[in-house]
Amino acid sequence: MTKNPSRRDVSAAAFATIAASVLPAPYVWAAEKKYDSGASDTEIKIGQTVPHSGPGSLYGVLGRVGEAYFQMLNEGGGINGRKVNFLTLDDAYSAPKCVEATRRLVEQEEVLALYGSLGTAPQTAVHKYLNSKGVPQLLLNTGASKWNNPKEFKWTMAGLPLYPTEARILARHVVGVKPNAKIGILYQNDDFGRDFLGPFKKVLADAGGTAQVIMEQTYDLTDPTVDSQLINLSKSGADVFYNISTGKASSQSIRKVAELGWKPLQLLSAGSTGKSILSAAGFENAKDIVSISYAKDAGPGRWEKDAGPMAFEELRKKYLPNIAPDNTIAYAGYGQAVTMGEILRRCGDELTRANVLKQASNLNGFHSPFFLDGVTYSYTPDDYTPMKTLFIQVFNGKDWEVSDKPVVE
Repeated sequence: MTKNPSRRDVSAAAFATIAASVLPAPYVWAAEKKYDSGASDTEIKIGQTVPHSGPGSLYGVLGRVGEAYFQMLNEGGGINGRKVNFLTLDDAYSAPKCVEATRRLVEQEEVLALYGSLGTAPQTAVHKYLNSKGVPQLLLNTGASKWNNPKEFKWTMAGLPLYPTEARILARHVVGVKPNAKIGILYQNDDFGRDFLGPFKKVLADAGGTAQVIMEQTYDLTDPTVDSQLINLSKSGADVFYNISTGKASSQSIRKVAELGWKPLQLLSAGSTGKSILSAAGFENAKDIVSISYAKDAGPGRWEKDAGPMAFEELRKKYLPNIAPDNTIAYAGYGQAVTMGEILRRCGDELTRANVLKQASNLNGFHSPFFLDGVTYSYTPDDYTPMKTLFIQVFNGKDWEVSDKPVVE
């Protein structure tokens, strides 16, 4: 037999009903808080894995900038009154270490979400795991085409222009300026490198001209140099060099091309266009390199009085004075941290993994402070392409000159 509610129960229920109808919205909102692991009234815990050590350690600065940004937010009161506890773990750009670090973040630290983790191969190693756990894997620092698969892997979203998009734009540029090009390619011997090749070659084939790839050379991240590969390419007769590399391999290859006296039209993958990489190669050696762009540069130059780079510079000076002002990798990390902060802000008091994904996948139209004017995120729940508006740019020996004509895929 059902027990009759007491007068106190009825009064409580009645009060709740009345409160919901007459109290201001914030009070009702507060009564409807929803949390998953990693969230509470006082804290939001998020994580990331990047190479703080090993051959990809150049990109560890992404994590340090994230720590600084969320420290700054916390000092100002946090996000919707909650402090952000951000954990950036070292995976050394190693798939097994990435698996270990990611499992720690999910199973021991119980983070709400991960964002800004780096590398196609390491992130592939945890792709199915995070989706099986329903943990958001957002704003990845990789543009592999596999990340745009919301039907099968809805919890994973890239944060960079998709590599096939970039490759197709550069291939069309080559066909337009050198229809009879003989192309030599250096690419990283993993999923990152291979994701550029097929789309690039397909555009050449579809163009029906005589532009063709005449030599391909690969390198591994652990290779001390890429000198032998560049010597082979320079002797091949190629008059276009497509450089699909990252980090130190990019700097080494740009410098080696100059040392060899080879004068091809050079195409560089967008992830290696930061001034820190070009500076290591020698700005004079990088002159006339062509790439795609979607973002502004940090440090002295055309963007130094722009709001985005200026905000990054203020953060850098206060929290990260040992990072060079023109470190564009660090600036990219700032842009992603701001974006992750915006996703969490939009979640309000519904800090569930499902709502984090919902807010991220509806970010269409949001302009990161890292982006060029006219570029916004293009995510929708059915299409995880991060951005569809890109620009061709050419390095003039001191700075990038960005075309005023956007290319929309």
